[in-house]
Amino acid sequence: MKDNSGGHTGDRDSKTATTFTDAPDATGGHSFDSTESSEFSGTEALVKLRNVQKYYPIHSGILKRHTSDVKAVDGVSFDIWQGETFGLVGESGCGKSTLGKTVLHLLEPTGGEVIFNGINLASLSSAKLRERRRNIQMIFQDPASSLNPRMSVEQLIEEPMTSLTEWPKERRKKRVRELIQEVGLSIDHLPRRPHEFSGGQQQRVAIARALSVNPQFIIADEPTSALDVSVQAKILNLLKDLQVEYDLTFLFISHDLSVIRNFCDRVAVMYLGEIAEVAPTEVLFNRPKHPYTKALLSSVPTMDGLQEDRIQLEGDVPSPENPPSGCRYHTRCQEYIGPVCEDESPELKLVDAAQVCACHHYE
Repeated sequence: MKDNSGGHTGDRDSKTATTFTDAPDATGGHSFDSTESSEFSGTEALVKLRNVQKYYPIHSGILKRHTSDVKAVDGVSFDIWQGETFGLVGESGCGKSTLGKTVLHLLEPTGGEVIFNGINLASLSSAKLRERRRNIQMIFQDPASSLNPRMSVEQLIEEPMTSLTEWPKERRKKRVRELIQEVGLSIDHLPRRPHEFSGGQQQRVAIARALSVNPQFIIADEPTSALDVSVQAKILNLLKDLQVEYDLTFLFISHDLSVIRNFCDRVAVMYLGEIAEVAPTEVLFNRPKHPYTKALLSSVPTMDGLQEDRIQLEGDVPSPENPPSGCRYHTRCQEYIGPVCEDESPELKLVDAAQVCACHHYE
């Protein structure tokens, strides 16, 4: 497989389980520990999130005073290992996309740390952060809106190289021609504009653009949600092939549990700005622990229709401006156990081998 400098590396190490350290770190969050049985044994955590927060201030009154905050992301901590595909799933509005943009620092975090390759991105100047973005790229949910309609495909793919590298023109042009073919399009497509392509083809252009500067880490924010099912499969297969070829690491954000199950190595379940559960994919799907995870999985339709034991959640998702006290899920929880759920916020704790869960059932 190719490394990020254009060379080749050996195959990734075989996967086992990942363990979780229950001791809080300096920021008050929790961290993963790979020393015992990492899914990617022998690798380092490429990305570390420590108590990451993203609040949007609300101003009211004649004087527009700061009265409250929308807590879109509130204290998220996890690690992503080199070569891993880490899934992030949850209901619409839970903060998934906001977290992805905050990791990339397209949105400035309100608090906490995003550590990439051992460097806290918040400590970097604007110029240094711009340099670091060569190693972190993003594939957006809607390819049509993420591609400049005035630019040709060739210009779109070459632009990140022009902006983030000092490569000569000949190298950039060669890279464009290589990438357009690697994503399943042809050199004849290079002069065309985005509106001349289907949704699947536009997403292929967006993928080529993200790969153009040889990143280590790609945040894929619902990259297939706007596509037909048949096209989704082709795009996912393409991403998997490119991951092996370029030794990529993914943060894969989606609400589609079937996509998450087939594409990701580990999965974090997010609810109202917080992480409810993290586990290897098959462990999560076969032995879910958090009541919210169980409800999500029970909503997945089968070949015969809806599941007979589907969990019906009552009420609406609470407002992130005024989230419930204690466990944020307790207002809808089918396994509510008493006042402790309302009074105390559960911490993520190791509950089963590589599985961590924030629920009072496991304290």
